[in-house]
Amino acid sequence: MENLMFILPFLLLFLSPIDSTSLSLDSPSLPSTLAKKMIKDFNLFPERSINIIVEGDDDLRSSNLGEKKLVEKRLKFPNFADPNGASVDDLGHHAGYYQIEHSHAARMFYFFFESRGHKTDPVVIWLTGGPGCSSELALFYENGPFKIENNSSLVWNEYGWDQASNLLFVDQPIGTGFSYSSDKRDIRHNEQGVSDDLYDFLQAFFKEHPEFAKNDFFITGESYAGHYIPAFAARVHEGNKAKEGIHINLKGFAIGNGLTDPLVQYKAYTDYALDMGIIKDSDYKHINRRLPVCETAIKLCGTDGTTACMAAYLACNSIFSSIKSIAGNINHYDIRKQCEGSLCYDFSPMEDLLSKKSVKDALGVGDIDFVSCSPVVYQAMIMDWMRNLEAGIPHLLEDGINLLVYAGEYDLICNWLGNSRWVHAMEWSGQKEFGASSDVPFEVDGSEAGLLKTHGPLSFLKVVHDAGHMVPMDQPKAALSMLKRWTRGSLSGNAAEPEPVVSSI
Repeated sequence: MENLMFILPFLLLFLSPIDSTSLSLDSPSLPSTLAKKMIKDFNLFPERSINIIVEGDDDLRSSNLGEKKLVEKRLKFPNFADPNGASVDDLGHHAGYYQIEHSHAARMFYFFFESRGHKTDPVVIWLTGGPGCSSELALFYENGPFKIENNSSLVWNEYGWDQASNLLFVDQPIGTGFSYSSDKRDIRHNEQGVSDDLYDFLQAFFKEHPEFAKNDFFITGESYAGHYIPAFAARVHEGNKAKEGIHINLKGFAIGNGLTDPLVQYKAYTDYALDMGIIKDSDYKHINRRLPVCETAIKLCGTDGTTACMAAYLACNSIFSSIKSIAGNINHYDIRKQCEGSLCYDFSPMEDLLSKKSVKDALGVGDIDFVSCSPVVYQAMIMDWMRNLEAGIPHLLEDGINLLVYAGEYDLICNWLGNSRWVHAMEWSGQKEFGASSDVPFEVDGSEAGLLKTHGPLSFLKVVHDAGHMVPMDQPKAALSMLKRWTRGSLSGNAAEPEPVVSSI
């Protein structure tokens, strides 16, 4: 029985001799502070904190709110500079909402881009982390079909993952991006709620698109999606076994620079920071005095804890905050770069684009505001943050579901070292053989782009060279090659690079 009402104050007091200001009301370790900082880091300014339509917001309601399914639209972005003049039907681009069946009133927004290759290519869904950030961040800045130019026009991304897959981007958890609800009970607080919503979404999607239901299906994403993805994969696998609805041909799941096993990964922060010259040996010893409290709280949090999970969040994030205070303006998503004040990346053109009436009309979202990153969703998931999502992965591996974990070498916040350690520590039937496997070069166009270790269904792409937290943004060609080869079962081999089906300008 978890009886932690007295443990939380004890854990917090334990920190105070180390740094009496570490948990003040404006502490960099508090959820509200971290949520605001994440949004500022990206130069985003969402007008709403979450898309929950309450009484008095009737002007935001879609005219189809009462319908079971809001109609999907084929679309062509009005500012898309297409040199070939492809028609809406030729593009095979879709946007829309599905009502989430087992929610109270949730509508989940998505983009779907048919493959520029073949309709038989796998269906790949991408989940952005945060928690609470829209997947449109990846769509326009990482692996979607488009890139945003300085004049807000869109051009083809020659390394978009729609070159090799039928690609889905989903705004989730509910309240993120264009997804919304009229009932606050649809705000999610844990992976069960998140994965159930996503499973309901997939059932609705494949019902609408039965021609893709037999295609291979892969789940991908990065950052906090290191929590979403294992839970979602387990939910799909469970649904298939129970024959709950349409069978989803799940073949694998991939986690990029993710947070999956906090107990292992938070212990790696100081090691990575010392190895990369961010902190000195004296800093290392001082900050590591916080580790016992962090570890104790994480262990108490486990997979379903409550109060201990909040204690773990506060205690463990003080480790990261301490490193950041020493590092100064270093960009913790890519330590090669400096942030200018609070600005680490400028993703504001995406917000500007998706707030245009012409674009919203093309998407069919009506007057719903775009919430790029939701601080409310972020804080709602706080009790989930320190839970261990590695625990459900071995079962999936034993059933032949493939897992790829990859990481850019210059990311601090979800660094490759912590990811490598939890992958190697994971107990499954192939653990010994995986650990004994040699690292082999991962080559793209004859040049080494990373180091790969693989055994059976498990692969770890160790250190994607010259990349930070967002590998598809920093190394788009290597990321597309990785996806194409992994989904074809040839990750360890060399493959010819895909030629763009539609040229960029």
